[in-house]
Amino acid sequence: MKYVIIGGVAGGATAAARIRRNTEKAEIILFERGEYISYANCGLPYYIGGVIEERERLFVQTPEAFGKRFNIDVRTRSEVTGIDTAGKQVTVRTSEGRVYTESYDKLLLSPGASPVRPPLPGIESRGIFTLRNVNDTDRIKQYMNEHAVKRAVIVGGGFIGLEMAENLHHAGAEVSVVEMADQVMGPIDYSMAALVHEHLLQKGVKLYLKQAVESFEETSQGLAVHFKSGVRLEADLVILSIGVRAETRLAEQAGLKLGEMKGIYVDEYLMTSQSDVYAVGDAIEYPHPITGKPWLNFLAGPANRQARIVADNMVFGNRIKYEGSVGTAIAKVFDMTVASTGLPAKRLKQFQLPYLSATIHSGSHAGYYPGSLQMDIKITFSPEDGRLYGAQIVGYDGVDKRIDEYALVVKRGGTVYDLTELEHAYAPPFSSAKDPVAVSGYVAGNILSGKMTPLYWRELRDADLSGVTLVDVRTADEYALGRIPGAVNVPLDDLRARLSEIPADKPVWLYCGVGLRGYLASNILKENGYKEVRNLIGGLKTYKAAIAPLPSPEDYAPTCGGGCSAPKENTECRPARVLKLDACGLQCPGPVLKLKQHMDNLKPGERLEVSATDAGFPRDAEAWCRSTGNRFLSKTSGKGVYQVVVEKAACGSVPSVPSEGDKGKTFILFSDDLDKTLATFVLANGAAATGRKVTIFFTFWGLNAIKKERKPHVRKDFWGRMFGWMLPADSRKLGLSKMNMGGIGARMMRFLMKEKGIDSLETLRQQAIDNGVEFIACQMSMDVMGIKREELLDSVSVGGVATYMERAEQANVNLFI
Repeated sequence: MKYVIIGGVAGGATAAARIRRNTEKAEIILFERGEYISYANCGLPYYIGGVIEERERLFVQTPEAFGKRFNIDVRTRSEVTGIDTAGKQVTVRTSEGRVYTESYDKLLLSPGASPVRPPLPGIESRGIFTLRNVNDTDRIKQYMNEHAVKRAVIVGGGFIGLEMAENLHHAGAEVSVVEMADQVMGPIDYSMAALVHEHLLQKGVKLYLKQAVESFEETSQGLAVHFKSGVRLEADLVILSIGVRAETRLAEQAGLKLGEMKGIYVDEYLMTSQSDVYAVGDAIEYPHPITGKPWLNFLAGPANRQARIVADNMVFGNRIKYEGSVGTAIAKVFDMTVASTGLPAKRLKQFQLPYLSATIHSGSHAGYYPGSLQMDIKITFSPEDGRLYGAQIVGYDGVDKRIDEYALVVKRGGTVYDLTELEHAYAPPFSSAKDPVAVSGYVAGNILSGKMTPLYWRELRDADLSGVTLVDVRTADEYALGRIPGAVNVPLDDLRARLSEIPADKPVWLYCGVGLRGYLASNILKENGYKEVRNLIGGLKTYKAAIAPLPSPEDYAPTCGGGCSAPKENTECRPARVLKLDACGLQCPGPVLKLKQHMDNLKPGERLEVSATDAGFPRDAEAWCRSTGNRFLSKTSGKGVYQVVVEKAACGSVPSVPSEGDKGKTFILFSDDLDKTLATFVLANGAAATGRKVTIFFTFWGLNAIKKERKPHVRKDFWGRMFGWMLPADSRKLGLSKMNMGGIGARMMRFLMKEKGIDSLETLRQQAIDNGVEFIACQMSMDVMGIKREELLDSVSVGGVATYMERAEQANVNLFI
């Protein structure tokens, strides 16, 4: 028996070795058009980043060693260009150009997939690469060795794209990720991807979501990446990670059937539409075990599983059926681990499959044992019988163990109740007595039984709360640090005594930090006669992450060419002492509460270094410092632990109030006329250039000058929507105070400014921000006009009259414009 195998990576090499283990009497020929077989293509990004230092470690086997060990005729640099299924032979072309035919008794196709390279203008420019094989890797490494790569752009935010982002960052490049969708990591839901967004931003990666690349351009400085939105990015290196396509050219030319997804059709024995011709790996499509619909699965694990099955079927006859793959995947994203299996909520919605979901936030091991890091888990399941559809995990330690448990239950058609029956090995360094997998099953069971009615973050975000009582059951201190607008605070431990404060004749929606206290509160209310009670799934942590606005393209400062770092601390004045505080294992807002408690005991000038495992803590700590007047000095992170340094007050050598000769300047911008707004920023920049403290207080119409051009969706009442219709959408819509002529005057003004080399309003505004000018938006004006904080530039703080008067008292110039 003569077996011919096309493709020597993953599936092809595994099948060849298995065939030989099944029989010593067969002739086996393995064709590979590349130079290498059986290499670790999943390790390629880590070799580029220098994590894997030795190139040879990428190769599982050399062609020579593999051929000798298994007595296989391995022919590299040999491309099969045609298949004659009737004559049972293939046509081969060698790297030297020689063409010949080879007969077979049984044929296996394992052609894999090729990276998508869209026909965009300039895509053939130097410095633009895809990453799929060793040759791609060598080209990228050579380019990086020959060029100073300080700015890298990754087009595509999938698993490979983010792995490349991490490794290029590790290699010293400033990294930007461009993605057409509104999130990275397509296999997971938005609420889970939002946690990844937060982590990437903390690591200094620039995210350009909902952006499509239009073209590339070679410049004297390297490369320019042009978006359809008009944004332009400068780069020294571009990696295309848009996706891959199944390699089906050979199969199609041979007359083999292609499926609905344009992959090679195979039956349950992995045989194609032609007898004695089989196929495995990235190129095939096969029904998904949950939906029953054909799908393409570009993963190495299933490819190796298929190879083992197909080898047995080719040697012993079709007797082993392939069970299909549920798409279990995992990736390292800087310090984080992101994993998924089965189907997320968004895919179930596309397939019109009814589903429910549960989200929990648990420690990777017992919280009292040092080093417990938070793990965020979301599962999807059937509302009828609890069948587990999928799971997603974003965490640090123990993610791989848990996702494999979920995958087994999904693949076996198990239910959420099976999750509660799994027996976990328990010791404090490894898990909790109630493992997160079991806890997710318990939460899902409570939802299915009706013991808890879930409220999902999108429902809360989009709801009209006028007919609902929204109750925050956290402590008063937690409530004071931040809440959902419209919520009343009734702490869980006070709930029974304060039931009279919660109307029983309308729905009650509850929330807490992560969902547990809300669940306990819902039990209390239901037992006391409340009929419509819902609990926010995943709590405030999921909600805040999901609705948090991401930076827009104009929010990113111009690239500095790499090597940027946070501003260095002032080393001229060291504090008397630095205290350390361990808040690891605490969930939001626990770390901020501990920060507040310890800061109360510090003396002015003393610093506190806080370590926490809550990814949102640096952001919360910075906001807390802004609101309390304390100094936020620095933030760092590593291996899932976030550290911030804050100072009680300024050093004694630095006066807290400016001296008479160093008074600040304040401006009140009441107008949204283009000319008056220009004057404000020109004056503010001039004052800032002298080293003075400058504050602009934006009130009423002046708020239009600091609106984002790309604003997130926010919920408004009727009056807010009316103001939104009547007011300018952003600074580019401002008109002149005189001779505006329906907007013609404003356009003329901008044209003349450009012609004469005068900076635009938006440039002047950014210069003011860069120069340290403080932007304060009037809270009362925002409330009256229905303007939400999310609509304003991220650098804007919100304050009232007292805030402005404090600045005015310290200034010797106050201008009302």
